[in-house]
Amino acid sequence: MRYRVRHVTRYHYGEQVDLAAHLLHLAPRALPGQRVLEAVLTADPPPGRVVTGTDHFGNTATWLFLTEPHAAFAVTLTAAVEVAFPPPPPAEATPPWEEVRACAARGGPACWQEAEFAFGTPMAPAEPAIGAYVAPSFPPRRPVLQALMELNARIRRDFAFRPGATTLATPVTQVLASRAGVCQDFAHLMIAGLRALGLPARYVSGYVRTRPRPGEARRRGADHSHAWIGCWLGPQHGWIDLDPTNGLVVRDEHVVLGWGRDYADVSPVRGVILGGGRHGLSVGVDLDPVEEAAEAPASGRGGAGPPPSPWR
Repeated sequence: MRYRVRHVTRYHYGEQVDLAAHLLHLAPRALPGQRVLEAVLTADPPPGRVVTGTDHFGNTATWLFLTEPHAAFAVTLTAAVEVAFPPPPPAEATPPWEEVRACAARGGPACWQEAEFAFGTPMAPAEPAIGAYVAPSFPPRRPVLQALMELNARIRRDFAFRPGATTLATPVTQVLASRAGVCQDFAHLMIAGLRALGLPARYVSGYVRTRPRPGEARRRGADHSHAWIGCWLGPQHGWIDLDPTNGLVVRDEHVVLGWGRDYADVSPVRGVILGGGRHGLSVGVDLDPVEEAAEAPASGRGGAGPPPSPWR
């Protein structure tokens, strides 16, 4: 499936901003199941300096430095992305979840990179209460993907998608108690529960298809940045992404920006400003399928190699 992406973030300040530095995680990530055909970032006002590179997790990161006074700031991503993530392995063929946990705990060449995702973080702590909620899906010796798919569906069923019910500062224990929140909350909740069991799980930032297929329900979390989780199935099967907000295994309705331990690692836009006073924020996202895909531009890339700079 080929998509056009447009993501606009606007800040309006109550007072003049004299200097600003912003870190962006807005360029889609080139992956074996995701081909980035085009990705362009623009900002208003134009930055005085731009630096593009990769972060600790291999995501594309862009640093903007604004040196002129301004009363508003906007950054826009426009991109074309082709998505076709491979189907998951048969759930019953995946190893018992205890074996995955043991492999992550041992570390070593087979899973040293995955092991860091088994530890709690401030936004996805390995809380015992969250582990107790997750545990019924993980009886002894159950294949790990069977357990994950049941938990994914259970979160979709048990929690209400309710914008405004939480903020980024709301702890996952409160989300568990209130049984309401948004996609970031459900991703953090699922990750926290998996980490409480010792399973590596990561936070994935991106987008979900804005307009549903004919006859299908609209996806929760469209029109904004979306979040879901990745869980490691062991060295044979690697990582799989699941969307607890919509109860889906990620295949062709999602575009990946990047991943980290929790939201703080891959916030789409964050920064430090001098001045500004009180400010307002608005975000608009469209992820629309290209019905008649044209030939890929010459700059199109597959899933390997360093990404091109998205800055124009």
